[in-house]
Amino acid sequence: MRRVIVVGGGAAGMMAAVFAAKQGARVELYEKNEKLGKKLYITGKGRCNLTNNCQVEELLENVCSNAKFLYSGFYSFTAQNVMEFFEEAGMPVKTERGNRVFPVSDHAYDVTAALERCMRQYGVRVHLHRAVKELFVENGRIGGVVLCREEGYDHKAGQDKQREYADAVIIATGGLSYPVTGSTGDGYRLAKSVGHSIGETLPALVPMNAREDWVKELQGLSLRNVRVTLYNGRKRIYEEFGEMLFTHFGVSGPLILTASSHVGSQLKKQSLGMRIDLKPALTAEQLDARVLREFEQSPNKKFRNVVAGLFPAKLLPVMLRLGGVDPEKKVNLITREERQGFVRLIKNVELTLTGLRDYREAVITRGGVCVREVHPSTMESRKMPGLYFAGEVLDLDALTGGFNLQISWSTAYLAGNAAGSQGEL
Repeated sequence: MRRVIVVGGGAAGMMAAVFAAKQGARVELYEKNEKLGKKLYITGKGRCNLTNNCQVEELLENVCSNAKFLYSGFYSFTAQNVMEFFEEAGMPVKTERGNRVFPVSDHAYDVTAALERCMRQYGVRVHLHRAVKELFVENGRIGGVVLCREEGYDHKAGQDKQREYADAVIIATGGLSYPVTGSTGDGYRLAKSVGHSIGETLPALVPMNAREDWVKELQGLSLRNVRVTLYNGRKRIYEEFGEMLFTHFGVSGPLILTASSHVGSQLKKQSLGMRIDLKPALTAEQLDARVLREFEQSPNKKFRNVVAGLFPAKLLPVMLRLGGVDPEKKVNLITREERQGFVRLIKNVELTLTGLRDYREAVITRGGVCVREVHPSTMESRKMPGLYFAGEVLDLDALTGGFNLQISWSTAYLAGNAAGSQGEL
């Protein structure tokens, strides 16, 4: 019987193990943590947004890196196939706003439980607290892995080292994001040891730091229906409409996480400008007319009281300070230049982004095993026969909305089927 070893018990590893076992292979899955699917438990704020219920073309449009590489994967195992898989595994799913798919129970635990049931059904043997430290090669192809116990391992003494032979090895160790879940880049080291190139890694879908002190005053404030534009000098490099959040260090929220995946490599090298349009539904002229009407209706009121209705209460003091207009001044004394200057501020609140937050706050890792060195239809290494990759360890990343987990499912499907189905050596 063909023997397959899966390294990593996250989303991609469990799915790959299921499909390898369905092909009739004897599958051993090694996970260094005390339980499977640790990262799955925290995705989608604990609800696990497991895919996006859209067509393949839209899946591809939401991939940030190396989308063409995923044609075979996405067409072979679509979002609808993923939903059917979990339904058949006894976990009903539902589609919500933005085509995001969740378990009906709203519990991420049920995703892991469904995969565990499938692994038991097909005889996958799961080994917890077992870390793969090395790969070994025999006769020009993968020979297997070198294991050790994750706890109390003494590298110098070489205690508890154990060779496990396999016809195929699938690396599904994740990237570097959320290292508390065990994603510490082990797969990159293993791949590199057998000749693979590793693309530069960066935190992706991650909050960003801002230079201005006043953002700390707005900590916890969420702004909906705003437009955010990012600049590199005078060049506009990102623009989108949606929701953002202020934090004690800078900015976060859906708009910002998406922006980080587009500008992360540039932000690593230099600061970037950011502008927030607080009223994108109105042109500057329309907004000025609205403010003027407010002034005319309450000519003897103080400036701060008249403009208070334009912003959330927490934002008002900051806007008044940035606007430079005396907040106690009666509006019938406000000059046209002062009024229009304040309108320009509403349409262009400026920030300076100074860097990305680290992997502890990143949803996904950008970079990883070079996909040019991997067969897109099987996920087998072009460098080392018998070695396969699945999930975040590859240089693939996408936007929020279930697209990154779809990458994991699709690549795992290909890797598992290919690794488990090839003839005996």
